[in-house]
Amino acid sequence: MNDTRIGLLGLGAYVPEKVMTNAEWSRLVDTSDEWIVARTGIHRRRFAAEDENTADLAVHAARAALDDAGLEPEALDEIIVATDTPEVYSPDTASFVQHRLGARQIPTYDLGGSGCAGFLQAVDVARSRAREADRHILVIGVEVLSRLMNLTDRSTCVLFGDGAGAVIVGPGDHAAEILASVTGTDGSRTDILGIEAGGTRTPFSAENSPDGRMDVTMHGQTVFKQAVRHMSAASLKALERAGLSRDDVDLVVPHQANLRIINAVGKALRVPLEKVFVNVQEYGNTGSASVPLALAQAHEQGRIQDGDVVLLTSFGAGFHWGSVVVRF
Repeated sequence: MNDTRIGLLGLGAYVPEKVMTNAEWSRLVDTSDEWIVARTGIHRRRFAAEDENTADLAVHAARAALDDAGLEPEALDEIIVATDTPEVYSPDTASFVQHRLGARQIPTYDLGGSGCAGFLQAVDVARSRAREADRHILVIGVEVLSRLMNLTDRSTCVLFGDGAGAVIVGPGDHAAEILASVTGTDGSRTDILGIEAGGTRTPFSAENSPDGRMDVTMHGQTVFKQAVRHMSAASLKALERAGLSRDDVDLVVPHQANLRIINAVGKALRVPLEKVFVNVQEYGNTGSASVPLALAQAHEQGRIQDGDVVLLTSFGAGFHWGSVVVRF
């Protein structure tokens, strides 16, 4: 086995300028700032401008990660884009990103359908690919959920925001080393969270999508229980694989679905809440972008120091989950 140290060489993030507040939502659907904050902890989120699409956000985050790593696009050997809101149905968003960055004609592909767990699944794949051939792999989590969500469904529309986060995975003595990763899927729970319209089972039609937007199926209490259970179990397993305990963790960066789930995961892991990074109040649930966006922000804000052990964890439709342990 190749024993080269594989880690995160650079971090980057991007959020659109447009801010959508809870007060603005209350003028569009039957909701209120108090209702949203009490149930989710979300105060505002970012929405892409009319002339911004998925690839635009992805490229911004990718360039920031490349700059942070001190690399040019020509140094990339592979690009993975985790998204459930692609630029177009086909080809994949990664193709647009490769061209826009000016990268070489390298392998590029999307990882879609995993919901909010997509980014950590992609990091897990990238780690193995980088270890196999000392590759530099750009991994992006990006969503423009505002463009596709049903904006009249108050139970889901207020939850989501747009954004992108990126990392460069590759070999390097000064990389934030990926110590361990755990990912998993329970395909028996495909009914609790997802978007059914648009596939071969239920193609888009005027009946199921009169405005071209998607209805999210979400069984809230079941999702909550499954998310907390699998995120905490995967986190403990990843720490065990890394030869560490929960006491060794300096910061937890969880998927920013809502504040209740974040707090419950921290409690299940028995990690003090001051060691759990939270930005859901500012950006809402940005899907696959959630973890890399939060990680880049935590690093930028000085919440991560050299030598710190950082635990990343997420869940998503599928039902998929993942946890990754990184030492900076």
